[in-house]
Amino acid sequence: MRRSRSLLVLSVVLLATACAGGAGADSGEMTGTVLDPPFAVSPVPLVDDEGTSYSLTDSTDKPLTLVFFGYTNCPDICGQVMATLAGTLARLTDEQKDELDVVFVTTDPQRDTEEVVGRYVDAFDPSIIGLTGDLPDIIEVGKSLAVGIEKGDKLPSGGYDVTHGTRVYAIDADDESPMMWDHDVSQAQLARDVTTLLDEG
Repeated sequence: MRRSRSLLVLSVVLLATACAGGAGADSGEMTGTVLDPPFAVSPVPLVDDEGTSYSLTDSTDKPLTLVFFGYTNCPDICGQVMATLAGTLARLTDEQKDELDVVFVTTDPQRDTEEVVGRYVDAFDPSIIGLTGDLPDIIEVGKSLAVGIEKGDKLPSGGYDVTHGTRVYAIDADDESPMMWDHDVSQAQLARDVTTLLDEG
């Protein structure tokens, strides 16, 4: 059974956010947006890049998980956010990384097979977990985090865009998401917030 986290984390986060006024990377204040009440994460299982069933609730047994929804053919924001996640991991100690999972969920399973997703996340950091699955299941999991997912119209090139959301979400050991970050969060800001959440966990 997963260990329950103290409500102290959310209290500290709420206090820090209430006091923040445009927090900078070195201000010591939390950058993420507190979700009050937190999102209850869907337990619907997806499939990881090794073909194994993976649920954002049942398969995440670490104190903290960061999750981002995107797709490998995304022309802009996805690569930016994935680079931020990889850079954040590089700023953490080995002990901190042992307490953290980072997960990428594709919103384009038609093109993003297990193999494709695996290659994509490995290019950023081999420790990042890549997930795919059936589109209805991905939509259901995304909905629990207020992530709208929709396949767009066909492009002149023959491809298509996918609506997917741009935020990174924290998932705690109670299978709730108490905080999220916008796509333009810096590596330093995200690493600082992750450190604070782990220290208070």
